[in-house]
Amino acid sequence: MSGGACSAQAAETASDHKKNIVKTRESDANEKAIEAREDEQLVVTASRRNRMEVGSGGQLGALGTKRGLDVPFNIRSYSSSLIANQQSQTLGQVLQNDPSVRTTMGYGNFSEMFVIRGFVLNSDDIAINGLYGITPRQLVSPELYDQVQILNGASAFLNGAAPSGSAVGGNINLMFKHAEKTPVTRVTGGYTSSAMGEGSIDVGRRFGDNKNYGFRLNVAGRDGEDAIQNERRHSVVVGADFDWHNDNTRISVDMNYQNQGVNGGRSAVFLGSDVTRVPRVPSASKNYGQRWAYNDLSYIFGMLNAEHDLTKHITLYGAFGGMGANEKGLYSNLTVKNVSTGDGTNGSMYVPYVQTNESTRAGLRAHFNTGFFKHEINAGGNGLWEDTATAYAMSLTPAANNLYHPQYSAPLNNSYVGGNIHNPKTKNTTRLYSLFFSDTVTFWHDRIALTAGFRYQSMLINAFDYNTRARTDHYNEGDFTPVVGLVFHPTRRTSVYFNRIEGLSQGPVAAGTNIVNLGEVFPPYKSVQYEVGAKYDTGRFTTTLAFFQISQPQAYLAATAQSDYYRFTANGMQRNRGAELNVNGTIMKGLRFNGGATLIDAHIVKGDNKGKTAIGVPNYTLNANLEYDLPFLQGGTVVGRVVNTGKQWVNAGNTMHLPVWTRFDVAMRYTFAVKHKPMTLRFSVDNIANNRYWASSLGGYLMQGEPRTFKFSFTTDL
Repeated sequence: MSGGACSAQAAETASDHKKNIVKTRESDANEKAIEAREDEQLVVTASRRNRMEVGSGGQLGALGTKRGLDVPFNIRSYSSSLIANQQSQTLGQVLQNDPSVRTTMGYGNFSEMFVIRGFVLNSDDIAINGLYGITPRQLVSPELYDQVQILNGASAFLNGAAPSGSAVGGNINLMFKHAEKTPVTRVTGGYTSSAMGEGSIDVGRRFGDNKNYGFRLNVAGRDGEDAIQNERRHSVVVGADFDWHNDNTRISVDMNYQNQGVNGGRSAVFLGSDVTRVPRVPSASKNYGQRWAYNDLSYIFGMLNAEHDLTKHITLYGAFGGMGANEKGLYSNLTVKNVSTGDGTNGSMYVPYVQTNESTRAGLRAHFNTGFFKHEINAGGNGLWEDTATAYAMSLTPAANNLYHPQYSAPLNNSYVGGNIHNPKTKNTTRLYSLFFSDTVTFWHDRIALTAGFRYQSMLINAFDYNTRARTDHYNEGDFTPVVGLVFHPTRRTSVYFNRIEGLSQGPVAAGTNIVNLGEVFPPYKSVQYEVGAKYDTGRFTTTLAFFQISQPQAYLAATAQSDYYRFTANGMQRNRGAELNVNGTIMKGLRFNGGATLIDAHIVKGDNKGKTAIGVPNYTLNANLEYDLPFLQGGTVVGRVVNTGKQWVNAGNTMHLPVWTRFDVAMRYTFAVKHKPMTLRFSVDNIANNRYWASSLGGYLMQGEPRTFKFSFTTDL
């Protein structure tokens, strides 16, 4: 080969080599660009996944799961993404987002209770997938749930009578997490001031050729001192959820364990009989509870759900759930007797509480047409079996304490005992049975839907003496609760609705001293609700405006012709009237809002204190939660929230009231990709101004608002 040929070949080889180098560099650059785009996509996807999520619609008991726009009720749901992003540690913290709900403390313990439309919802009466009696009673850990659903208004037809007789003004329903199409392996860690750590793991997978099998495991725990001085809380939850489905059948099994506890908890504040004004509020983090006060709450609970489509028009369904509760607590509440100095006393009571519940629901849902009319028939029944064993030991000699300068005593001698505190015996049994039927008729091109139905509820309730175990009370009554609802769709995205629905709870048994009708059993209390409203829902933005009236019977003592003797009667009446506005969704790109306002006029219209306002019911509540995606920081979001609550009366005579209070919260989160996996960092400050305020006076006792609290957490997918 000639030298010229060799030179030419060498030049060509060098040129090819340079081309290869360029191609390699271009390939590397392309790969890096692709990786960058993938990272960017992960950030965007994770950011969207973690946005504030408030849905319209939910599970409506006898009517099944429905879209909010299509039903004559005000219902919405808060997602697990919102729970995680707001670092909610209790159910009450989740519901701080809702303008129609306020949270208070149980009588003499550390449980959470809720006020909806001016009526109390006891923690006993929270449902899971439409079933009462299987939810942890006093405190609920939100980590196990995919949705927290709120139904405003009475719901006896939809869900049946609530076990403890509340749920007159609204209902809370929880939905378990289940495996989704996308595999999940998610780890979270966090810290809350002043010294509380937490961690959780969430694993979800689907299996099989068609991904018919699903498994979801959630494990979470926290422990340490919170922002209230010397108050410690702990929580452990484990949830294992299985599901299977094919074209016609859907089955799920959910098994869960929860343990929560409070040590040295800040108590509620009671007012002595001579107190004539509300005491000034102590510093926000002050703890006037006794350090030996505590509770320990353990629950095992779960349920089985099954649905089968007999044909494309008929579906059979059934659910069975159970809950075993083992609670114990040594409680102490401060009673203020001198408002100026804060002097008062605290007592002591030890209460063990063991409960075994079983709950079931079964029915069918059928769709068919008759001419121009479409029908959806719902028929079925519910059953609840509840057995409670409890006892108590209390001190008859209270210790001195002070609201502003707490005095910490040694544990008091609980000398007065009722029952066996080491092995409590049955104190109450409750049996609730019901049958329901409804027909929803849709016509005029699906613009109009009329629902009519009824439920017959039977209540068999017994109470027994703590010591002799002799039956002391027997209640065996039943009643019908009808429902009528109308929905009209002026456009595809709007609806106007009306409902008349009732609430149902156990009627009273005449009791007291100098009662001429001692022991008389009264029929069940039937509250009656009328509601009219309008909805607008685009999928990204939802607004609901509702006007309501709920009338609830009340018992009181009426004078008789005999001096110093009274007749126990149930002819009293509380009437709550109000308006609700709920707004949530995307206002503009990158800006989201959730909130609204509620106005309530809660008056006693018959019986004792006629003309007075019901105690513990704010005349208005307002929430505004705003999220903004930072344009200069992809994946970054800032959050601001304001919670405002109006005046609340403290006593039945309306001579003392709580002033209006406002709380501001701020937060920020940042989602980014690490090795193609999304990670989210969150930081928030609740009650940023550290405002001191009495949050609630429901029941005639005071609950103080939470102090400034810092929270930090991270979540990463593995």
